[in-house]
Amino acid sequence: MNTLCAPNLRAALAGVARESVHCGLNQGASGNVSVRSRAGLLITPSAQAMAALTADDMVEMDLAGAVMGEGRPSSEWRFHRDIYAAFPAAAAVVHAHSPFAVALACLRRDIPPFHYMVALAGGMDIRCAAYATFGTQALSDAVLAALRDRRACLMANHGLLAWGHDLPDALALANEVEALCGQYLRACQVGEPVLLSTAEMAEVLEKFRDYRSPR
Repeated sequence: MNTLCAPNLRAALAGVARESVHCGLNQGASGNVSVRSRAGLLITPSAQAMAALTADDMVEMDLAGAVMGEGRPSSEWRFHRDIYAAFPAAAAVVHAHSPFAVALACLRRDIPPFHYMVALAGGMDIRCAAYATFGTQALSDAVLAALRDRRACLMANHGLLAWGHDLPDALALANEVEALCGQYLRACQVGEPVLLSTAEMAEVLEKFRDYRSPR
């Protein structure tokens, strides 16, 4: 987990929020980002443009959902909190309304093993979570089900979500999932992609166990 002190952690979170816009994952006030903190989590605020966020805008919460200090947290705070409770290795979460992920999520399709980089999310495929209204516990429950043994998922008629071992790791995985969505959609326009077998994906997953350098 990131060991930055609180002011630097706030600045790092705001920086990743702004970067999510610069790299095309989010636009306007869409999406949200969080990082695990000593007290619980820091999360981006509700209804503010991501590209303009600063360290002072970040909202701190405990894992019971109570706000510590000032600010109104993202309406999606429930799945951030629940991810940290369910996955001890999760130190940061990036949620995005990126173009290709939204397009595929609106089809409510999983990402199958059409490319070996699908394994970067932790399994043989990347699931699409069932639809539920944004900000609800029902959505958080659907997300957790889709994330079983995974670090990323799509969210039906909504977007994508990725968790990482720190903020850069979560952002990098979100970017990779968006790229995979674009590649899969393009391949489907030409024909049905040839999928890797269970044995081929198992070999990739084994290689990926040692791929990520220790943090």
